[in-house]
Amino acid sequence: MDMPALRCEVTTQAFLNYCVIERGLADNSIAAYRRDLHKFAQFLSDDDLYNVTGETITEFEVSLRISGMSDGSINRIISTLRSFFKYVTQEFTVPNPTLDTLSKKANRKLPKALSISEILSLIEASHRESDVITLRDRAMVEILYSSGARVSELVGININDISIMESADGAVTTLKLRGKGSKERIVPLGSFATAAIDDYKVRLRPMLAAKNSKTNSALFLNSRGGRITRQSAWTIVLKAADAVGLEGKVSPHVFRHSYATHLLDGGADIRVVQELLGHASVTTTQIYTLITIDKVRESYSMSHPRA
Repeated sequence: MDMPALRCEVTTQAFLNYCVIERGLADNSIAAYRRDLHKFAQFLSDDDLYNVTGETITEFEVSLRISGMSDGSINRIISTLRSFFKYVTQEFTVPNPTLDTLSKKANRKLPKALSISEILSLIEASHRESDVITLRDRAMVEILYSSGARVSELVGININDISIMESADGAVTTLKLRGKGSKERIVPLGSFATAAIDDYKVRLRPMLAAKNSKTNSALFLNSRGGRITRQSAWTIVLKAADAVGLEGKVSPHVFRHSYATHLLDGGADIRVVQELLGHASVTTTQIYTLITIDKVRESYSMSHPRA
């Protein structure tokens, strides 16, 4: 049974009420907590607190450092998150993602991207010829890597969100994604993702849709013909990762991290990557340039005789 989403905005208000009523904090402290948690909520790519991990917290701290925020301000925000997640853990039994990450040096921690070969092996593992339902699974995984979509955006895709646009170089398949705050963006889809979607739509989706009497515009359906959930989508990724020995190396955003890193490694302009990821600020996208810089530095140190 899928766990209902625990919304950051609702939980924040409950936490602030607790701080006022139970802890008797002053108005200035409440206002500071509200600002800090608003920054965190803006950073989150998924509003469900059950999906927040230690890696999410680390990436948030890295983004604050990249934005030029002082150490004192960052430390205050991190202290707020400790208090917030302590409360959330007690009240909603959410695992506390701050316990073993915030004591570490966040500026040394960067989003983890898989190598191209690891991504390809994960995609291959998502499909099994003996199990027709994995046609859907492969199409979902292909989209995650081809578009940089968040898991929440993936499950929100409708059939009519996929279009074909004519360009100077020929027809291009595009995908409309609905990000945080209902912001929409259009991203191109690669040929492998397009082929996987077509295969799923022809060979499997009609059978799934027939199990539900209600018309469903969702692209990806579950076994009962309803829209697939984020938890189910994440389980699909985990199963594929386990099949190829990548357990422990994947996160809900591993395809998104890999998508951004591989684009920048391939020479894509950071502003283009910003648009593709749907980042409001380029400073968030710059996290991925640090990964690329680290790779360049490592290669230089190993290869240059006077490094």
